Amino acid sequence: MSASAPRWSRRFPPVLILALLVLFGLSDPARCARGTGTGSASAGSTDATAFRSEIPASPDSARDAAITRFARDLAADVRADDVGGITAAVFQGERMIWARGFGWADRNRKIPAAVGTVYRTGSISKSVTALVLARLADRGVVSLDDPVERYLPEIRALKDRPVGTDPITLRQLASHTAGLIREPELEGAASGPIVLWEQRVLASIPTTRFQDLPGERYSYSNIGFGILGLTLSRAANRPFMDLVRELVFEPLEMTSSTFILDAELESRLATGYVNRRDGTIDAEHPAQEHEGRGYKVPNGGVYSTVHDMGRFMALMTGALGHEILSPEVREEMLTVQTPEEEDGGYGLGFSIATDSLAHRVMGHGGSVAGYNAYILFHPATDLGVVLFRNYNRGETSLGGAARALLAELIRVS
Repeated sequence: MSASAPRWSRRFPPVLILALLVLFGLSDPARCARGTGTGSASAGSTDATAFRSEIPASPDSARDAAITRFARDLAADVRADDVGGITAAVFQGERMIWARGFGWADRNRKIPAAVGTVYRTGSISKSVTALVLARLADRGVVSLDDPVERYLPEIRALKDRPVGTDPITLRQLASHTAGLIREPELEGAASGPIVLWEQRVLASIPTTRFQDLPGERYSYSNIGFGILGLTLSRAANRPFMDLVRELVFEPLEMTSSTFILDAELESRLATGYVNRRDGTIDAEHPAQEHEGRGYKVPNGGVYSTVHDMGRFMALMTGALGHEILSPEVREEMLTVQTPEEEDGGYGLGFSIATDSLAHRVMGHGGSVAGYNAYILFHPATDLGVVLFRNYNRGETSLGGAARALLAELIRVS
């Protein structure tokens, strides 16, 4: 890394402890967008902004200066990486303050990354699944502390269950405190068509073991969230992807978010690139995974745009009011559930941290073949940052960049 690289592109001390460290050590560079569109737009005008390269910052000198520096550094990093692109956005409440695409959504066809470019979100899907849990709890369909086996008796086949422990709960699955290993010990569990994801979860359960006592500590588990998604489907007697559409995407007007791409969204999909340390760039592996990643639907299957993630964050900050999610359940989601520390850890579907200035921020990141993503928000100011990219390594740490920008925006707000 050159001496002129931005400070946040170097290694940062862990601010979002525990889960965020696991999720977002990857980097993100992006090339300057070659689109020509400019101008402002409301947060709801997805179609109008889908192919714009930038939504300029509103005229606030201190905030605009911070965003300008951020954009300059991202552009430099993406040019240096010369792989793909990144789309970044800043929100306050439901209003998109600024958004811009850098680099290429498709390097071979020379399609620039745009504000409406569609990306895979990886483990941010866990936050979406946790919101489904929260909405079902709000409706009285489930309770957060219900035992999973009430709805999914197959869970009793988990291996090495500690003697004398209570059944694991929905809350424990959603907070990574169920004590389960990260991945099932089933060959091919994370491969195969998306329509077979439930079968993959059920086949994975007997190969998934406990590594800790339930509730004892934070233990990140992808299969735990796969089990959670299937359990919620059983409890509501609805297919999981339909539940997400009905309880999350539709009420939040997340019109560019899905698990299965239609033709219009596919036309805006960024091509994913696995860029290796030896300099090779592989687009084939990410392309194959669009057909499915085995059981990884509730924990890693969502496609989205920065606009839609802004709507999602606005709900979680409370900026959209209480019609969709009650303040009591929202507060529960954003309260540390892990036992290690009170000031940081994992809530229900979100990593939580308190920075050196006592700002309490929440977020999540994601990484799948060819794509990385990061969201971070500050409920006290309704500010949020979204970063999506279509390659796996580069000059910029997505988490470090988001934390640095959000901290500066909070400071000048």
